[in-house]
Amino acid sequence: MDVMPLLLLVAGSAAVAAAGRRVPVPPPLLLVTAGLAVSYVPGVPDYTLDPHIVLPLLLPPLLHTAATDSSYLDLRAQIRPVALLSVGYVLFATFVVGCAAYLIVPGLPLTAALVLGAVVAPPDAVAATAVARRVGLPSRITTILQGESLVNDATAITAFRVALAAAVGEGATWAGGIVEFLIAAIGGVGVGLVLMVPLHWLRTHVREALLQNTLSLLIPFVAYAVAEQVHASGVLAVVVVALFLGHRAWEVDFATRLQEEAVWKMVAFVLESAVFALIGLQLPVVLRGLGAYEGADVAWYAVAVFVVVAVARFVWVYPATFLPRLSARVRAREGDLSWKGPFVIGWAGMRGVVSLAIAFSIPLTVHGGEPFPERDLILFLTFTTVIGTLVVQGVTLPPLIRLLKFPAHDVQAETLAEANAQAQASRAAEQRLDDLLADERNALPAPLADRLRTVLERRRNAVWERLGQANPVTGETVDDTYRRLSREMIGAEREVFVRLRDGRYIDDEMLRTLLRRLDLEEAAAYREPA
Repeated sequence: MDVMPLLLLVAGSAAVAAAGRRVPVPPPLLLVTAGLAVSYVPGVPDYTLDPHIVLPLLLPPLLHTAATDSSYLDLRAQIRPVALLSVGYVLFATFVVGCAAYLIVPGLPLTAALVLGAVVAPPDAVAATAVARRVGLPSRITTILQGESLVNDATAITAFRVALAAAVGEGATWAGGIVEFLIAAIGGVGVGLVLMVPLHWLRTHVREALLQNTLSLLIPFVAYAVAEQVHASGVLAVVVVALFLGHRAWEVDFATRLQEEAVWKMVAFVLESAVFALIGLQLPVVLRGLGAYEGADVAWYAVAVFVVVAVARFVWVYPATFLPRLSARVRAREGDLSWKGPFVIGWAGMRGVVSLAIAFSIPLTVHGGEPFPERDLILFLTFTTVIGTLVVQGVTLPPLIRLLKFPAHDVQAETLAEANAQAQASRAAEQRLDDLLADERNALPAPLADRLRTVLERRRNAVWERLGQANPVTGETVDDTYRRLSREMIGAEREVFVRLRDGRYIDDEMLRTLLRRLDLEEAAAYREPA
């Protein structure tokens, strides 16, 4: 097996994504553009998306990291708009895009057109999360977009299976499709509910952080595989398990959390970068089957389908947002709502790699050995819709959000809330320390007891100091200066340890022990912003 193409994909996409953090262009768009450009460089191999790899191997970890970063409580508070988008909108888009494609493309059967509709219906979890992080959307809108993107793949995959069964002549009906959807949804949630408690128990009872993180990496694949094995939704199983584990992450020991955060950040970065690069690299594969079509015709079809996809989202979003508000109870619970939030949600419907992976799973033939009707055209229209939404909406969304002038985050209020929370926790810790020290079994010399109190006081005061005046010379807060000086002192110690190792006064094993101790102290004293 030649691993060089895979290595080139990972290394190249990571390099482009890293460059994207230093330019104003959103990294997903930069990666897609780079993939498009590289796809025609001589000698570059074909990177055909294999749905048997993308869906079971790439989708679960991406869903897992997005779900664990989400808030179960916030999602529960926004369950109505999330459900209307992730289920209602996907089915609506499947029907509208399918009917439009049937009317626009001569000779395209309605069943095949509905297959196209199901393929392009779900906005992408990775794209939505990436944009939300970068542009700093209000928390309610971010929660709705994240919640939608976590669940809508399950709806789209089920709708695709029903439409595909009808297209290949397996006698699927709408009633049967609804039953299949309910079985997949209830089964996926059920599998997640069954797995989440024992998996969390394992995470809290395996004492070694390395083993706990190995388990963490396996969890999304296990949840997906078990659900698919019983013909339930693997997507929903992964999401349910990840939301539960994220909500209860505080019960896992600190070493696991520190390692897990670093591991999953790396996994998400590599997979997200590779996924967007793969989208661009599909161009030669998609164009190869279009020889029988006129260029002007397919260009018109592509533009028309993209416009229908974009417009259909607005047609759904505004009624789904404002019609429930006819209820006084809904208005009282949600407060005032302007047109700006729904507009951003309507424009944030970028499609991604899941749509392409589903499209590539369309079989070559139907019953009787006949070719699947217009399969190559469906692949092309899926590709152009994905590229169109990423380019048009991905480029314009950040300036659109700035133009709409959403209220900025109140940093002062957030810092005050953090300080109050820390003050309450510190009082509880101080009381606990007093109770422990009152027991003779916990007797400590006065300097060590004072050190515990000093560390506690330092942690309590650090947040309040961020609310104080900045240094007129450096612009730093007292807390910033403290952390910088602490880091300089630790750096001086580190240089001495290395010099002693180089002079053979200590060996490398002792050096690693001493450096790890300093690393933990530096992590505690100088935490980079997330």
